[in-house]
Amino acid sequence: MMDPTSTTASVRIVDEFDVARAQEYALLATLLARGPDAQLLHRLSALHGDASPMGVAHMALADAARRTNEQAASREFFALFAGLGKGSLLPYASHYLSDTLYGRPLARLRETLGGLGVEKAPERTEPEDHAGFLCEIMAGLAGGSILAPAGAERLFFDQHVSRWMRRFFDDLERARSADFYAAVGALGRTFVDIEAEAFALPG
Repeated sequence: MMDPTSTTASVRIVDEFDVARAQEYALLATLLARGPDAQLLHRLSALHGDASPMGVAHMALADAARRTNEQAASREFFALFAGLGKGSLLPYASHYLSDTLYGRPLARLRETLGGLGVEKAPERTEPEDHAGFLCEIMAGLAGGSILAPAGAERLFFDQHVSRWMRRFFDDLERARSADFYAAVGALGRTFVDIEAEAFALPG
């Protein structure tokens, strides 16, 4: 978990829409950090949807959760994110933006996190530009658990999320090793597109 330490930021009102957004980010953060356990798969299998893009993505994720189990999802997670095969992915901003690891995008992100009074918990080993970490930060900003000045959420999304994460989710959706995680990729791609459209609106 990223630990918020700042106490100087302004307080903003968090409405039901922001709570729902925070929950989507938190779900993506969890699924990108580790394979889902049986309890989470059971919860995901009960998701409902509608004809909206997010509704369709939720229904696809529910169907994917019903088709898999904890062991199969764990093997898939390892093949995608920890394996060395052709189907493996590198879910880091530095990889997508500078074709390296621990690159300038990570340094810029750390500067931003410092300005927000947020630091990585000591038990976390992944660099902060991991897609799961960034979804976790967005969940905190959207839900209000990370206090930040007005406009900080939009700025964080523009600087550290929108420039690459849609491509990552698209790659995840199409990955050869992906079955359950193809639905996770579709959900992430759809959600990031909606967030980008919303943040592009004036005001």
